[in-house]
Amino acid sequence: MCRTKINKIKIKILKAAYAGGEGHIGSSFSVTDILYVLYNSSVKISSKLINSNDRDYVILSKGHASLAHAAILEDKKIITTEQLTSFCSHDSILGGHLDKNKVPGIEASTGSLGHGISLSIGMAIGVKINKRSNKIFVVVGDGECNEGTFWEAMLLGAHHNLDNLYCIIDYNRSNDRALKLDSLEDKLKAFGWDVINIDGHSHVEITNAILSNRSNKPKAIIANTIKGFGIKEMENNPAWHHRTPSKKELNNMIKELS
Repeated sequence: MCRTKINKIKIKILKAAYAGGEGHIGSSFSVTDILYVLYNSSVKISSKLINSNDRDYVILSKGHASLAHAAILEDKKIITTEQLTSFCSHDSILGGHLDKNKVPGIEASTGSLGHGISLSIGMAIGVKINKRSNKIFVVVGDGECNEGTFWEAMLLGAHHNLDNLYCIIDYNRSNDRALKLDSLEDKLKAFGWDVINIDGHSHVEITNAILSNRSNKPKAIIANTIKGFGIKEMENNPAWHHRTPSKKELNNMIKELS
């Protein structure tokens, strides 16, 4: 059962955050399902393909959710368990934002919000120029949709009919406290993208959205998620944006996920 598997990955995320004393757990939990589906059903990438020209590309633009990405890379045996558990420790390859020059399988060093989509546009254009069939998947947070660079990139992606590009928006609505993005679907359609609205925790809906082939437009997938999904105390709780659990909290959370 995928949910059991996801919960095991989330327990690894919790343990790594606790050991390192760092991490955005809530943001990582909202995107875990999306990354899991990408790496297990949709993306041509593995420990054997990470340097191959035939691989697909994944960019986690919301780089502060690095714990989720690292845990998925560990699950796919692209990094080791020892590397995951060393998260944010001295001399670890895993920092709060993953460095493409240190971490295998990372296509871009991200964290400055709004830039991952621009990088993915360049990659998608490059793939087209070289007449290759690679797909580019970029996962952005809803907070990034406040950035002007995001919308400039969306215009450019539609202009070039980048049907090899998939922008998955982790829409956990934590950004609503600052600036609401109501009618996001209408906005994205107005910018020329093929838009699909899904439950971002449903593996079936994520898979179907990625595999659908409705047009030659770039695809925007609005994945409606819950920040901190899986831990009741953490769900939609701003206090868990950037903090790590105490030993007692860790044990209770592991019990809740087990």
